Amino acid sequence: MLDRVAVGDIPAKPHTVLRAASGALRYEECLTRAGFDGPYSILYHEARPHALTACEPQQRAIPTLVPAMAAEPVGHGTPLRRRHYRTREIPQSGELIDARFPLLESRDIELSIANPTRSESVYFVNADEDELWFVRTGRGVVRSVFGDLPFGPEDYVCIPKGVLRRVLIEADTELLLIGCRGGVGLLAQARNELGQLRMDAPYSHRDFRRPTFVGPLDEGIRDVVIKRLGSHHWYRSLATPLDVVGWDGTVYPWAFPILAFRPRESSVHLPPTWHGTFAASGALICSFVPRPLDFHPDAIPCPYPHASVDVDEVLYYVRGQFGSRTGVGVGSVTLHPRGVPHGPHPGRYEQSLGATHTEELAVMLDCYAPLTPSARARELEDPDYDASFVGQAL
Repeated sequence: MLDRVAVGDIPAKPHTVLRAASGALRYEECLTRAGFDGPYSILYHEARPHALTACEPQQRAIPTLVPAMAAEPVGHGTPLRRRHYRTREIPQSGELIDARFPLLESRDIELSIANPTRSESVYFVNADEDELWFVRTGRGVVRSVFGDLPFGPEDYVCIPKGVLRRVLIEADTELLLIGCRGGVGLLAQARNELGQLRMDAPYSHRDFRRPTFVGPLDEGIRDVVIKRLGSHHWYRSLATPLDVVGWDGTVYPWAFPILAFRPRESSVHLPPTWHGTFAASGALICSFVPRPLDFHPDAIPCPYPHASVDVDEVLYYVRGQFGSRTGVGVGSVTLHPRGVPHGPHPGRYEQSLGATHTEELAVMLDCYAPLTPSARARELEDPDYDASFVGQAL
């Protein structure tokens, strides 16, 4: 897709210094992916876009995942067991940049929960990964060099690597934050040879929301925090970073409501990959949405027991009744590591007979590189979860 927003007569011509009607120079910034061969966006600034100077960080404790991680992945000294994290116990606090609670990490994925309560007072650039959020509750706006992108309950929000932004919080918010180090995008099999979404894709172009361009903006904020290799580096900008007068390209933040995902239905139970929504390097992100269940007269609607030997499976429970689980609630996160059988809790297989519809809403990740729980994740772990798979029917 090509998004073109311009103030005045700004041509979409890469690598060209432009002039305003007054004759003043405008400066071009190219935000590129995969070197200079991949997708890109071009932004047109009123001032030099990289006029930054390093400065002393503010006195604030910004969580960083890397020092919090265990030394080795699950199975190398860390017990290999099914885990349940009661993430609703994470306190609401502060700005998004400070509120991240690290849970799990692999070489490809960084998974956190955040419950921010107020808008950010600095601009932030994540130079490590694309960010894919799922908004369980709350509302806000991602304000970036591309404009304003509102978000609300049950939205996915994607912020590409390297995009300067500030998050404005309008109501106390709970976010699942998925950092995708190798990038994230739409399913390749959902596109035709021209790149257009196919008619049988689980979503359409119309389901995705782009930022609304607002023109040059000076909020009086000059501090810019850049995350690189898990560390946060503080800079001060000589001018407002939001001085963009127009932009072209295909790299920009976007939002997608999970209920716009169109699930597959079958007479018998389909594997989770049919719920695939976004593809990341080393991971598949899936959406389980309200839908009719298997309609064969002898179907067992509950998911079958299985042991995934190539992926670690993470589930984030959003709302509804979860047909295969007992003891997990809204906002829970479960981790089922590769090789360990898992499936319905005792009694749930039998209880599912005759069910025709589910109202569950959940986000799932299948991760190929082993996931490691953070040291802080132990604070939230349910000690009885692993034993519940062999307990009495609940």
